[in-house]
Amino acid sequence: MRANRQVVLVARPRGLPRPEDFRLTQAPMPHPAEGEVLMRHDWLGLAPAARLRMDEAGSYSAPMALGDVVYGQAIGTVLQSRHPGFAPGDMAMAMRGGWQCFSALPGGDLNKIDPKLAPPPAWLGPLGTSGLAAYIGLLAHGRPRAGETVAVSAAAGAVGSVVGQIARILGCRVVGIAGGEDKCRAAVDEFGFDACVDHRDPALAQALARACPDGIDVAFENAGGPSRDAVWPLMARGGRIVVCGLIAEYNAPETAGPGWYRLLTQRLTIRGYITSDHLDLRPDFERDMARWWSEGRIRMREDVSHGLATAPAAFIGMLQGRNRGKVLVSLAPDHAQAA
Repeated sequence: MRANRQVVLVARPRGLPRPEDFRLTQAPMPHPAEGEVLMRHDWLGLAPAARLRMDEAGSYSAPMALGDVVYGQAIGTVLQSRHPGFAPGDMAMAMRGGWQCFSALPGGDLNKIDPKLAPPPAWLGPLGTSGLAAYIGLLAHGRPRAGETVAVSAAAGAVGSVVGQIARILGCRVVGIAGGEDKCRAAVDEFGFDACVDHRDPALAQALARACPDGIDVAFENAGGPSRDAVWPLMARGGRIVVCGLIAEYNAPETAGPGWYRLLTQRLTIRGYITSDHLDLRPDFERDMARWWSEGRIRMREDVSHGLATAPAAFIGMLQGRNRGKVLVSLAPDHAQAA
């Protein structure tokens, strides 16, 4: 019987995670119970939200226990099914598949994917959890109108790049904030942003003000820290701030935020949200995103590492902003080694 390679959490990070906080190990192959599906993980999608679950206090979800498989999404192939909605050979996405080569999960926790519509990695990006977070945050909470200015931090990332592309489809002017010239160039040249400024620029506030001469109507916050502080004074009256993530602050929770007086003077609305609270919007998302993807109006940038053992380093690099797009791990080397 083949073993199941896994990456488990063995120490709670203090600040930025370290490689020694994780361990590559093996467990017996899982067996699906009634109503479950055994899935071979082909791709892992790494997300900053996993960092929040590594702290003992947890966040909006229960914390991982030491020894747990690290939280993460997975795309894979069904090997066995004891659920009527899946058959061997189907491909599915698991929100909680984890950093491992196989999982046995309830069929109700999986979403079937169509590899003919888009390649599997896209179902961890624009057509998956990243795209769903962008769609819900922008449309349900940002409520952009044609002609408005939408500012997006982490603009070249998995969520931010989709936010910007949807806003452009809706007729908005889109200004990105990203880390470094390469990411700013990608936001404009690959994802169609009208402008993008570098959050590492000491004159970030002035650069963003020049890019948003009429102020910011919708701010989509993925990063926090300096980008949030630069956006704050530029919010237009009646503006909406959507907080999807604060990756710049996950390893430094003591970071101070801006004063709240501007909430009053500019009549602002600030809304934090968790994607899983809005899964009733998934059918709308799947309809719209499938159409936009097939029309070539949504693009994706991938940052791929190969082999389960590379997941911790890829995750740490993502938290440092070293990635160039959606961070993915291909598990093809692990399955080839075990064959």
